[in-house]
Amino acid sequence: MTEIQRPGALYQQVAAAIREAILSGEFAPDSPLPSESQLITRYGVSRPTVRNAIAALRAEGLIDVRHGKGSFVRSAGQPALTIERRIGRTSDDRFTMPNGDEWEEVEEPTTYRARTTKATGRLLQLAEEEALFGCARLLIDPGTGTRAMHRTLIPFEVAEAIPLLGKEPRKRPTAIYRLLAQDGHALWWSETVRARMPLPDERATLQLPDATPLLHLARVAHGTDDRPLVLEELRVGADRAEIAYRITADKQPTRRRQA
Repeated sequence: MTEIQRPGALYQQVAAAIREAILSGEFAPDSPLPSESQLITRYGVSRPTVRNAIAALRAEGLIDVRHGKGSFVRSAGQPALTIERRIGRTSDDRFTMPNGDEWEEVEEPTTYRARTTKATGRLLQLAEEEALFGCARLLIDPGTGTRAMHRTLIPFEVAEAIPLLGKEPRKRPTAIYRLLAQDGHALWWSETVRARMPLPDERATLQLPDATPLLHLARVAHGTDDRPLVLEELRVGADRAEIAYRITADKQPTRRRQA
């Protein structure tokens, strides 16, 4: 029996002892924890204390509780999927993305009208409550089962300049980029990535385990005069995917030497 002698609530002491056993490798990733009865005997505490300790470790993301099977140490292995964020362009002016053809749509895309929020307005350089066309998709990677929530937001003023965008806002990003290029825009993209805890609907849709953050990617297509044209967002579980970028050095303008 391991004697508990740390300060704090008893369940916190038990949680700290189990945490140490996990981090030291005594309880290996993907292995089951000892049963409740075994933990009660090991630490000399009551069943409610053990259950509260397990709940605390579950909230921390160290363990998963599998119904009917018990508690398991969460794996700390490599993500199942690497999402490459490069954009290519073919000789016939079509745009491609490395992962673009691999995702499958779980259901029909949903198109709707929306308005900019403080966050989306900042990215699109628009005031709040500006009108947008939106399209939301639920995607799945067939090789790994990884789910992703994807949406595109197109300002009305951009759609007015390219009417097909307003008529068919459900086009995939590569098709949208082609229409923008055909309209004369020399495109470039900016992207931000942040990790945050999911909202309840995101957690359910992406089927995330407890205490699992998601990666939220926001990509803006810029056109003439660096104007933001379209916002593309991707949300995916941080336990399932990692993001990869190809980085090249920008050419710096040649400085003229003074005579």
